[in-house]
Amino acid sequence: MIIGVPKETFPGERRVALVPKIIPGLIKAGLQVAIEAGAGIQAGYPDAEYATAGAQLLPSRADVFAKCDIITQVLCYGSNDRTGKADLALMRKGQALIGFLRPLGAVDVLKEVAATGVTSFAIELMPRITRAQSMDALSSMATICGYKAVLIAADTVPRLFPMLTTAAGTITPARVLIIGAGVAGLQAIATARRLGAVVSAYDVRPAAKEQVQSLGARFVELPIEAQNAQDARGYATAQNEEFYAKQRELLGNTVAESDVVITTAVVPGKKSPVLVTKEMVARMSPGSTIVDLASERGGNCELTRGGEIIDVNGVKINGTINLASSVPYHASQMYARNVNNFLIHLAKGGELKINLEDEITRETLLTRDGELVNERVRQFLGLPSLVKTST
Repeated sequence: MIIGVPKETFPGERRVALVPKIIPGLIKAGLQVAIEAGAGIQAGYPDAEYATAGAQLLPSRADVFAKCDIITQVLCYGSNDRTGKADLALMRKGQALIGFLRPLGAVDVLKEVAATGVTSFAIELMPRITRAQSMDALSSMATICGYKAVLIAADTVPRLFPMLTTAAGTITPARVLIIGAGVAGLQAIATARRLGAVVSAYDVRPAAKEQVQSLGARFVELPIEAQNAQDARGYATAQNEEFYAKQRELLGNTVAESDVVITTAVVPGKKSPVLVTKEMVARMSPGSTIVDLASERGGNCELTRGGEIIDVNGVKINGTINLASSVPYHASQMYARNVNNFLIHLAKGGELKINLEDEITRETLLTRDGELVNERVRQFLGLPSLVKTST
């Protein structure tokens, strides 16, 4: 089987789905690799490195889709709502597609993908189990976003992060608040601590307290309790508006005292909860910075504008999306390792084997034979179940 890697076409996307270092392992597993010429250049991987590693270079995107049995992308149509639709005409029945597909997004888009006949696997549906950790691209990209969010904040806020004792006096450290202690939030905590900031963090999940404290940050405890704070996959669950209103009221003072606020609270498939209101922003000191990692889904800050950086009375609010793409070399490396492990899992003996008894395969399989077949996705989108039950 031939694995194909086309160039990413989403505006500003610099990552590539496979890097040269991964290719010898795939070849050893009985697979071939073909890559569109120039696909890795923006990530720091020239064509010559792919050729040396054993990949075949193809001159065009159409050639990759025509020749290859499995297409691996970072942003497939679904997550690429700008230019991804052009790929539909290149897909064919029986071909496999692996990448970010935004399975909890627009049902019409998913049906368009299904109609091509491709067997697609949504990498963001990877189950949170021990066997799948090495394939969890969502966590890999969240790690990079958490790291980069702190660097952006440090570059924006008009003060130093660490405490410094100098001949000109003592510089007090910056106060950083992280809202949401998932993968991105924990990496943000660790990065801000390494830079010397005084870090606090809040998460709706009580289980996050120990993780926050293990990184040397203070856990902000609020006298409210979430109902079913996390789902079976470990993700935070949406709460009712009464809970969020009380949460905002109690978080107000902590936000006002912070020089930097980084928000990471995302509920899969839903609009991001508003945790920082315009009133809370008004209480922040001029020069303070908010980096909203939930901006693509509406943002955790009420004033966030997706894809923009705005100034509200001296407070910078950064709604930049796709932060992982701003560190394309290592983001591609991490993503490629996740995809490589998934490919080895799926294509044993050089052939694609879809074993629905296997949780990893079953949970990530999105479309097959013209149908949207993932039961979790169908349930989320309000579609009838395909599973036949006995009466």
